[in-house]
Amino acid sequence: MDKAQIDAKAADRLLSGQSWDDFCDVLKVAGRMIDAFGDQPSELDRAEYYRFLSRVARSSLERLVENAEPTRPRLRDMVWRQSINVQCPDHDHLMCQFDEARDYRITGTRGTIPYFVLAVLTAPATEDAAARDWAPEGVAGLKTFDPSNLKTTAFLGSQQLHVEEDGTFEIILSQNDPGEGRNWLKLDASTNCILIRLVWHERGKETAPEMRIERMDGAQPVPITPALMANNLAWAAQGVLGYAELVRNWWQGSQGNFASRPNRLDYSRAQYLSNGGVPDRHFAFGSWRVKADEALVLEFTPPECEYWNFQLCNIWQENLDTFEDGGGYVTKFKRVQEADGSVRIVIAARDPDIGGNWIDTFGHDKGLWGLRLIRTEETAPVRLWRVPLASLERQGRDALDPAAAIGTGQFVD
Repeated sequence: MDKAQIDAKAADRLLSGQSWDDFCDVLKVAGRMIDAFGDQPSELDRAEYYRFLSRVARSSLERLVENAEPTRPRLRDMVWRQSINVQCPDHDHLMCQFDEARDYRITGTRGTIPYFVLAVLTAPATEDAAARDWAPEGVAGLKTFDPSNLKTTAFLGSQQLHVEEDGTFEIILSQNDPGEGRNWLKLDASTNCILIRLVWHERGKETAPEMRIERMDGAQPVPITPALMANNLAWAAQGVLGYAELVRNWWQGSQGNFASRPNRLDYSRAQYLSNGGVPDRHFAFGSWRVKADEALVLEFTPPECEYWNFQLCNIWQENLDTFEDGGGYVTKFKRVQEADGSVRIVIAARDPDIGGNWIDTFGHDKGLWGLRLIRTEETAPVRLWRVPLASLERQGRDALDPAAAIGTGQFVD
């Protein structure tokens, strides 16, 4: 089918209600995917799974319906409490969806946050996405149409920007170089999204940049069409299914299989770049398991870097609910550090009071965790113990036998 035929079929599907039915049916497929985890999820995990689906549904509708008008591009923050992909609590993410790789201009003010990075992304898609039913294809349909499978094709860090004396800047997004002296972020023909990651150190002391995006051809806003709405519903539904499959694949599939090798951290550039990452950092991922009467203790010495954080997540890659109260993670700017520069983190259901940094498991017995090091060439090896919580409370640090420590924090690719 050519574009006119695709648009006509898409409009018919929307006006007949078929597009909406397929949207709902794809979400049902995503809901049933928890069955693939068998008896691994606890009651808490299961409750959080359905909340996770509600969050990615909100995020997908925001990004792929509300924020996907071709003639009115916008940079919008991710929805509140959305933290897919081990998202750092000290990062904010602005996103804008493109219908095609047109020429765009971003203008703004620098603000005072230490760092931000713009990345242009591509995700697998088909030209006839709006003209097809996707629910019958299930997960197999993600091979050709997966809005969650974001690959970075180019990026630009704030330290590379030319900023005027008054703090303003302009960035051109285009396939062709706009000329010497211009801030330029190169688009590919397949580019369909931009993500801007804002990195905070201490939120109360810093100011975010302000940014606005516009098309350079001066196109004026137009009313939504049935074909466009059918297309956006298809993208939004596949976005939910894609993230449901992503968390399954990381936990027990070929993309990570972290459940099979708990209580270790592996640096993997491929793992990080597999979903919208930029190569300005090292990131160690892994899974953790601990019983209610046990504790996990990690020790590492952060290298010189602009920012680092360690965070605990559930099996759906979300920060624990304590993160909005400042719990669940430790950072370069929010940590207790030992006299020798090392950092000790204790993960347990209660604080054994041995000093360092305690992270409350908050009812969980397993999940993912991550150690992120931004703008550094070095990494941090990690020593890890799994010990009875009562032993820590009784013996203090003497319960941590150096000979019993597990060494982790190696590169796997």
